[in-house]
Amino acid sequence: MEKDKQSDISSAQAVLLGALAPGVNGPTWNTLKSAFFLLGLCLAMMLVLAFSSSDSSLVIHVGFLVTITAILFLLLSW
Repeated sequence: MEKDKQSDISSAQAVLLGALAPGVNGPTWNTLKSAFFLLGLCLAMMLVLAFSSSDSSLVIHVGFLVTITAILFLLLSW
């Protein structure tokens, strides 16, 4: 009887229930880590381009974005 109730849940309801449940499952955590890795890679490339343009305000701006990303990832990992 409970299996019938579980199959009646739509995908939107499953996402909402998963978001409200405590903890993070493995696939979600792996996806989050890979997204942060790719974001860090993009920001590192932007930082290299900012250094090559010799624009100090751009270097500071992108450096700040890299710092925010690193701190957020460390806080989520902790």
